[in-house]
Amino acid sequence: MTTGPRSGLTAVSTALLAMSRHLQVHDVLKTIVVSARELLDARYAALGVPDDHGGFAQFVVDGVSDEQWKAIGPLPRQHGVLAAMIQQATPERLADVRADPRFGGWPATHPNMRDFIGMPVADGDEVLGALFLANKKRPDRVDEPPCGLEEAAPACGFTAEDEELLSVLAQHAAIALTNARLYERSRELTIAEERARLSHELHDAVAQKLFSLRLTAQAAAALIDRDPGRAKEELHEAARLAAEATDELRAAVVELRPAGLDEDGLVATLRTQVQVLDRAHTAKVTFASHGIRALPASQEEALLRVAQEALHNALRHSGAGLVQVTLTRVGQGAALCVADDGCGFEPEAVRKAGRHLGLVSMRDRASGVGGSLTVTSEPGLGTAIEMEVPGG
Repeated sequence: MTTGPRSGLTAVSTALLAMSRHLQVHDVLKTIVVSARELLDARYAALGVPDDHGGFAQFVVDGVSDEQWKAIGPLPRQHGVLAAMIQQATPERLADVRADPRFGGWPATHPNMRDFIGMPVADGDEVLGALFLANKKRPDRVDEPPCGLEEAAPACGFTAEDEELLSVLAQHAAIALTNARLYERSRELTIAEERARLSHELHDAVAQKLFSLRLTAQAAAALIDRDPGRAKEELHEAARLAAEATDELRAAVVELRPAGLDEDGLVATLRTQVQVLDRAHTAKVTFASHGIRALPASQEEALLRVAQEALHNALRHSGAGLVQVTLTRVGQGAALCVADDGCGFEPEAVRKAGRHLGLVSMRDRASGVGGSLTVTSEPGLGTAIEMEVPGG
């Protein structure tokens, strides 16, 4: 095992844990590069994610300052040793990369690299990236000057043990990178689903009201000379439809752009949305919270989205005069309840009729964060949607 500021199994474990903590692809790439450079005690490290056009979709470096990186210029292309690692999925360990026949040079401002070790990051047959390091550190070795200047001290070189360690790191890096990609894709799908749902709601609610508003205004204009009384009634109806359309738009905007959970927290975010809905609708909408502590981000988002869906159902379909939202601490977790005094429904009849009122989506959100969802409703007795999460 290599020696350095951090070595042995503890250093490997620390590096693997660091990679597993991140869910954003760029954060995972940066953690992989930093961990590899520290573990192998190298001066430079980089990881390139190839694109389909002979270049790199992402290229993350460590050991090079921001100023140096800007001076180097555009991202490298897939050529030379980097291309071999990607195309052949084989590791490379070279005493002097500049002496390799595949070496094609680098920009004048590029650091002067000599000893080199590279490892493909692969998921099965798919090469996700090329991880490489250069210039093994040693006490008597000085910083290498840019290409074309005075030669650096002789390199000590990377060892077979370094290659074995980098191989282990690359295998775990592939898992972390694959998980991060899946997470980002699931987030994109969730956003797309939210947009589609809001688009549907805007079409069903707002577009229909605006169409009715236009017809009502046209009727008022036609009646204003021959029947002013009827025209006045039509104008009142137009004003009512305009107010309802405004309410629908306001509610949709609240769902589209909620306050940031990271900045405000679940309680403040939910309270703000309830206040807006209370002003936007004729029904009274209230909010209360009891002893809530911070929860994992995924659970807070799921609770917020379920609350939004339940409020939407209550305000659009139940005819309720009162909708109550409560958030209560339960052990290390929390319980959400959205209850209304509206018309209620028979859950089994709704399920058989194929009308889910968002219940499937709410159950999926709850189960996706280890929680549970309960729906209690009877015709004429209102509805209560309850969700509980375990915390973390």
